[in-house]
Amino acid sequence: MKSAALFATLLFAFCATTLASTITTREFDSPALQRQWSYVAYLPTDYDRSDARYPVLYLLHGNGQKAYDWVSSGHIQQTADRLIASGEMPAAIIVIPEAGTTWYVDRKERMETAVMQDLLPEIQQRFRTIEKREGRVIAGLSMGGFGAARFALKYPETFAAAGLLSPAIYRDEPPENSSARRVGVFGAQQFDPQVWHELNYTALWDAYLQKKLPVPMYVNSGDDDAFYIEGTAAEFYTLLRRNEQPAELRIVDGGHTWAVWESTIGDVMKYVFRFVDARPMALR
Repeated sequence: MKSAALFATLLFAFCATTLASTITTREFDSPALQRQWSYVAYLPTDYDRSDARYPVLYLLHGNGQKAYDWVSSGHIQQTADRLIASGEMPAAIIVIPEAGTTWYVDRKERMETAVMQDLLPEIQQRFRTIEKREGRVIAGLSMGGFGAARFALKYPETFAAAGLLSPAIYRDEPPENSSARRVGVFGAQQFDPQVWHELNYTALWDAYLQKKLPVPMYVNSGDDDAFYIEGTAAEFYTLLRRNEQPAELRIVDGGHTWAVWESTIGDVMKYVFRFVDARPMALR
């Protein structure tokens, strides 16, 4: 009996190891940044034993964070594993680029250009991805929510849906305690309101509507956000709704913390992956 129990335990451990999803960190040469650039990638269970193509979530981190924080603090691997196993999201690849404090715009570095012209082709070449709009979604927290909103509005032909977690997308100016005022992105020496408005989502709105290519968006915030994002999240959601754009809004208990982002990223992924082409696609 003891031998049988030991065998069962070892078999379970073997299966858990061999069938597990994987987290990998890679570097590649980015012409836009003129340097080596790294990203973290989540590969679903059985990726190495399959010839299928997968949809991709581009997941953006916040100001002062690292790409791996989505793994260590956001527990993205465990959440994705659980949702895929339960059928609440399709098997997918998740890519988290290292972006520093760039706010994903072409200011301190050409980060927007790097994402669109370097990272997307790198992922398509490196992994088996669904190479069409319905194979890509984007999400991000705080600074990453600012970036995800901009990418969705500026490139709606590229992304099928977007998730904005506590997005720093103030219609007017960011509050005095916002890092946007101090990171040297929106003005080299001091914060410049004109630069902020030129780069904020409001500057992209009219052109986005003219394309008539809606990007469904999931917007959330903690109700005690230190940067008052609950108000701006609701304002952005109202703008989407008034213009008949598909959207969801969630105001949850909490602040501008990983407790909010870790607990809500699952609902974000369930939402955005509703809009991808999740049919099994053999490698061709």
